[in-house]
Amino acid sequence: MAKPDTHVPNRFVEENAFLTMEREQATLPQFATVRDRLPQPTWEGHPAALDCYWKVWEIAFRSLRQLAPGSGFVSNFIDTAFNDCLFMWDSAFILMFARYGCRAFDFQRTLDNLYSHQHPDGFLCREIYEPTGEERFERFDPASTGPNVLPWAEWEYYLNFGDRERLGRVFPPLVACYQWLRAYHTWPDGTYWSSGWGCGMDNQPRLPDESYHVAFSHGHMAWVDATLQAILATRHLLHMADALGRRQDVLDVEAEATHLAQFVNDHLWDDEQAFYFDRWRDGRLSGVKSVAAYWALLAGIVPEARLPRFVEHLRNPAEFNRPHRVPTLAADHPDYAPQGDYWRGSVWAPTNYMILRGLTQVGEDALAHEIAANHLDNVVQVFRETGTVWENYAPEGASRGSISKGDFVGWTGLPPVAVLFEYVFGLRPDVPHGRILWDVRLLEAHGVQRYPYGKDGQLDLQCARRRSETEEPVISARSTVPLVLEIRWARGSKTMQL
Repeated sequence: MAKPDTHVPNRFVEENAFLTMEREQATLPQFATVRDRLPQPTWEGHPAALDCYWKVWEIAFRSLRQLAPGSGFVSNFIDTAFNDCLFMWDSAFILMFARYGCRAFDFQRTLDNLYSHQHPDGFLCREIYEPTGEERFERFDPASTGPNVLPWAEWEYYLNFGDRERLGRVFPPLVACYQWLRAYHTWPDGTYWSSGWGCGMDNQPRLPDESYHVAFSHGHMAWVDATLQAILATRHLLHMADALGRRQDVLDVEAEATHLAQFVNDHLWDDEQAFYFDRWRDGRLSGVKSVAAYWALLAGIVPEARLPRFVEHLRNPAEFNRPHRVPTLAADHPDYAPQGDYWRGSVWAPTNYMILRGLTQVGEDALAHEIAANHLDNVVQVFRETGTVWENYAPEGASRGSISKGDFVGWTGLPPVAVLFEYVFGLRPDVPHGRILWDVRLLEAHGVQRYPYGKDGQLDLQCARRRSETEEPVISARSTVPLVLEIRWARGSKTMQL
C-alpha cells in the first residue's frame, strides 16, 4: 500500500526559487588569500581581542564546505562545527557575524540550502546531514524544526547590505515556514510549543515533571521563547512585505502578532516576579527564570511600565549578573550549574546576542555595552589560555563550559566579531535608510577599516583616544558610498555626511 501524502500544499512554496536553483560550482576560498578583504579592526591596548578576532575568521574559513552533489544543496556554505549537519538556528546565528565577511565569501547563501529542502507544505527541517541531504527529523516530530529565527537573520543581513533582490527570494519560503509552524506547532489559544531540542536549549529544566523527556517532549506547554519568536518573525515578515510591496500577503500575520503579544502579557507574565514564564497546561506558570524570556525585548512586546523591573533581572547578581554574563538559567534556580552544564547555566553566544539586540530595541544601550564588554572580555581571557573559542562558557569565571567543544566557529564567532563591532565599538548599520550609527563608549582609540556597507560600499572609521565619556569623539571617516554617519556619546550627538 502506498504511503499517503500528508502535505497540504502552501502557495508560497510554489514561489520558492531555491527548489529549482542551479547548484553552485565555485571553489572555496582560503583564509590566507582573502584576509585582506575582511574588515580590519583596531583597538588600542587590546591585542588579544584582535588576535581572537582573526582566529575566529581563520576557523570560519576552515569550516567552509563545498556542497555534495547528492545533497540537494545549492550553495557552498559554512558548517555548524558540530556533527556534519547543517542546523537551522546555528546557521542563523553564525551568519549574524559571518555577514561581515561577505566580500570574501557569500556566507548568507548557507541558508539557501535549508530553503532548497522546503516541503510542499512549508516545513523546514532543523537539521540536515551535509553529505547526503538527509533530514534528521520527520516533520511531525516535536524536535523537527525551529527556532523560528530565519526571518531575523535575513533582516539583519538586509540592514547591512540592502540586498532587496535576496529579500524578494527569501520572503516566500519564510512565509511558508511561518505558516507551517502556525498550523502544526500551536495550541488552541494560539501559543506555540517546542521541545528542548526544538528550541535549541536541550537540557534546560523547563518541563512540568519527569514524565516528559527534557529534550524531546513538548510537555503540553506554552513555550515562552517559541511564542515570542513567532511574534518576532511576524515583525520581520511585515518589514519585508513593506520593503517588497507585498503587505497584502501577510495581513493574517499582523493580526496574529497582535493577538500573541496580548496573550503573552496577559497570561505568561508573573507580576510578582516581573518575568515571563512558560505556561503549563493547567494554567500555572513554570517559575523557571530562563534566558528564553528575553526574546520579549527583541519582539518588542514588553509594556513600558513593566520594562524596568524585567530588565533589572539582568543586573541582579543573584540571577543573571554573574562574573560572565549572561547565564542561560538564573543563578537562583536549584539546577543552576556554576560550570555551565550546557543549558543549565552556561553562557552562550547566540542567547547573549539576542539579549544585546533586545536591549537595543528598548533603548538600554548602556546596559548592552556593559554586558557585551563583559562577554567579550571573558571570551578573550579563555582564548588567551586555550588558543581558541568554545561552544559555551562557565558563568562563574573565565573558563570554558563544562560541556563544550573547542574551535567552535560555529556561533561563537559572534563575540569577537559582531559583538565587538556592534556593541563594544557601537557600530550599527541601516543601509536601507542610508545611515550608520556609531554609539561611542570606549575611551581607547578604536576603529575599523574595510567595513562592508551595502552592496559595494566600504568604510574606514577611526575614533581617537578620549579622556572621558563626555568628551566629544574625534572621528575620522571615509566612505566609498554616500551615507549619514550618526555619532553618539555621553551627553552629545552629531552627524557627518560622508
